[in-house]
Parts: sequence; structure tokens; C-alpha cells
Amino acid sequence: MAVYTHLGAEDMAALLAPYHLGDLVSAKGIAEGVSNSNWLIETADTATPGATTRYILTMYEFRIEIADLPYFLGLLDHLAAKGCPVPRSIHDGAGNLYRVVETPRGDRALALIEFLPGVSLGEPTAGQARAVGAALASLHDAAADYPATRANGMGLAEWQRLADACGPEGLASIDPALAQTVANHLPRLAAQWPTGLPSGVIHADLFPDNVLMQGETVTGLIDFYFACNDVIAYDLAVTHAAWCFDASGETFRPDLSAALLDGYASVRTLSAQERAALPLLAQGAAMRFAMSRAYDWLNTPADALVTRKDPMAFARRLHFYADPANSGVFAA
Repeated sequence: MAVYTHLGAEDMAALLAPYHLGDLVSAKGIAEGVSNSNWLIETADTATPGATTRYILTMYEFRIEIADLPYFLGLLDHLAAKGCPVPRSIHDGAGNLYRVVETPRGDRALALIEFLPGVSLGEPTAGQARAVGAALASLHDAAADYPATRANGMGLAEWQRLADACGPEGLASIDPALAQTVANHLPRLAAQWPTGLPSGVIHADLFPDNVLMQGETVTGLIDFYFACNDVIAYDLAVTHAAWCFDASGETFRPDLSAALLDGYASVRTLSAQERAALPLLAQGAAMRFAMSRAYDWLNTPADALVTRKDPMAFARRLHFYADPANSGVFAA
């Protein structure tokens, strides 16, 4: 859903004025935005006549707490400085990471970030999955000394809250099997959730549409708005669940799985404890997205310009990870 407001050239130029960029050439709304308003900005390059520079401008509409923006945007700058393929934030003339502006819908925060080349993938190859695994491990290493912290707002407690908000009847209205899946697995996950594993900064949402690539080269890791401090191996589990199945969750891709895990291990060595915990962490990752999708499925207005995502696609992943026959997927 594109939620951006339609701004004229003068309005957009006024929003960009504090950044002291070149003259505005164009501003195009990006229709992929769901929770935020996004524009692709093009300005005249002041150093090279006739050339232009691109940026992404985001106005935060829902879900993002302004108090979290220093963590998210500061993390971009930290990772970019370490050489990770992450867009730098563009500070305004006063050095601010973000600004708060008045809109017809009330005050909104906005931020400007670097534009990175590349495209997101529909059907990744094993080589691309290997590159993503290595990029994720490099991110974890580079973020090890990031000083800020943020709790995971989409952890176990939130899965339970979302499940309770949906209720058994609501879950069953999506699919009778979903209510039973939640009843069978959520209490078990809460009871068995691993403790004492290495923790650090995680992306927590590294789906294919949050990775930009050129061939088998990762050119951009983007959309850090679920980033937080949590179990590092859980981030690998989330990425595995996001990359190693077809969209329906019915077909597992062992070639992508092996490549992703090999790529990760080529940069950061998983401890024996981390590797042993991955099957359970992956079940948790599947539960997390099944629950957030279920809640959105039940609470999205019928006339909203949003394509609801099927919670069962992740319920199927959960069943795959929970099946003892598949326990060798994460073996070294």
C-alpha cells in the first residue's frame, strides 16, 4: 500500500531544504511502502554539472516509534562505516538524524538515507543465498560494538499477545489448522526457548525484499525497522525461514538452505550450542511471522489497499522445522 501523501514540488523542496542538497530534480512515491511514506528523491549533483544524486526519503506513518529512530538510523551509520552494504543516513544541516514536521495528519518524523543500487529477488539462486548468509554474518560482526540497545518488540511475549488478540476462533477463521498449530506449539516454544546463547544486534526481518543484489553480490541490506538486540542465531533462523521455502511454505529448498548456512559460517563460526538451537529458533521465527500475519489478516480493513499475507505460509514452515525428520537441516 502506498500511504504517502501527494506533495507538490514546492512542498517537497521545503522538506529537503534543511539537508542543503542540490536542487530537486524529481520526487517519486514508492508504492511498496506499507507502514511508511517513501519517495525516491533525485537532486542535482553540486559537484558534477548535469549529474544527479538519489536518496530515499521516508516519512514514518505507523508502527515506528520516534524514540526508536536514533537506534535504527545510528545503526545504519555504524554498519556503513564498517563497510557493510547498508545505506548511510543523511544528516540535516544541524546534524540531526531525523526531523519532525507538521502534516495534515499530525506531526510526522522523516529521515533521508542513501540510495543503493540493486534489485530485490523473487527467486534467489544458491549463489545469491550464500552471499546473503555471508552478508548477515558480517553484519553481526560489524554490529558487535554498536553501543545502543533496543529490546525485541516482536519476541515471545508479543507472539503470545498476538495469539490472544486473534483468539482461537479468529485463528480458526483463517484456517482451522492454524488454531491447533498455535495451541500445540506456542506453549512448547515458550517452555523450551533457549537461553544463554550469544546475543547482539540483529536485523530480525531479512526477507528477500529487504536485500538488494546485482548478480551474486549483495549491494544493499535495507529496512532495519525491526532491528534490535536479541539472540544472534535467531536472526539466522529468521533469514533461513524467509529464504529457503517457496512463498506458500509448502516447498523447502535444500540447495538454498545449504548455501545460506555455508555463507554464514564462512564469516562467523556458529558455536555447537547455537547450531543445536537452530531448529527451535527457526520454529520460533515461523511462529513470529505466522502470528503477525494472522493479526494483520484479521484486523486489516476490507477496503484497505493492502494484500494480506497468508499466515499459513509460516505455519507450514513451523511444521517443517518441528518435524524430527528434518532435524538435520542445520547440521554442520
